Amino acid sequence: MTEAPARLVSIPEAPVPDHGTAEWFRGADGATLRAATFFPPGPARGSVVVSPGRSEPLEKYFEVVEDLLARGFAVLLHDWRGQGLSARALPDRLKGHARGFKTFVSDYKALLDTFEARLPKPWIAVGHSMGGCLTLMGLAHGETRFAAAVLSAPMLGLNTAGVPPWLATPLAWTLSRFGLAGGYVSAPYDPLVQTFVGDALTHDEARYDRYHAQLRADPEIALGGVTWGWADFAISACAWLRRSKSVEAIAVPVTLVAAELDHLVLNSSQKAIAGRLPKGRYVEVPGAFHEILIETDPRRAVFWKAFDETVDPIAPREPLISPNASD
Repeated sequence: MTEAPARLVSIPEAPVPDHGTAEWFRGADGATLRAATFFPPGPARGSVVVSPGRSEPLEKYFEVVEDLLARGFAVLLHDWRGQGLSARALPDRLKGHARGFKTFVSDYKALLDTFEARLPKPWIAVGHSMGGCLTLMGLAHGETRFAAAVLSAPMLGLNTAGVPPWLATPLAWTLSRFGLAGGYVSAPYDPLVQTFVGDALTHDEARYDRYHAQLRADPEIALGGVTWGWADFAISACAWLRRSKSVEAIAVPVTLVAAELDHLVLNSSQKAIAGRLPKGRYVEVPGAFHEILIETDPRRAVFWKAFDETVDPIAPREPLISPNASD
């Protein structure tokens, strides 16, 4: 059967940025995964690879794409396996499932290999939450094509919701290996009927509503709660980064931007990793909830200031030429 062309979901509140093109690429095991490229109208000062967090389709990052295009960057944006329009692991598309972190790391390499020839250097990595964790794992596993990384509320330590880590770790490991990997950790929910008041991941109701309008426009991109398999993956990934000496060999500048009021991931873990990175930096956004990139304008501005401070020395902006300058 012929594969349908990859598509992007466009709504009036969030149209596809100019010159955006979606396409399929193959993951490490041949899985069909979705990515999209965007290019500025003039010469690009470099490329930014944007990796969303858990449950997030690439459409959620259209505003981030616009921010990066305005800065003169080309952008590569992708859906991790198991979310967006990439291949799902289970028949129930709402289940957020995973089978370990090695496949994600291999998919990330496959993404970069597929698009490498089209992406001007230098490369900058941007990742949010789970995407920040997996971006850092890629760097720690020897990915050397990036010149810097800026991570938004990266998932480097989990808030296990009152379950102590000494219990959560073996519980997720055991259940995911004895027939319950595909079962929900907690009660299932429908992301299409969530409300702003009950979610508390951003203070910006307009941005929150815009994202949920995207989900309603194409429910195929929606994702619900996590399985025990996903919980085991996340706990294992955080533990690997906590233990691995490879983190200390990452030579490029890495800025970790944390949300002060984050209740999903642990800021203490971000601080600890930043301290182990040779060129690590920790920045905290005052008053922000977890989803920094869809927060209010002043909170988003803290992220973009940290981004610019990190990348401007690596990918200088074109100097403004005065109209009175001599030839």
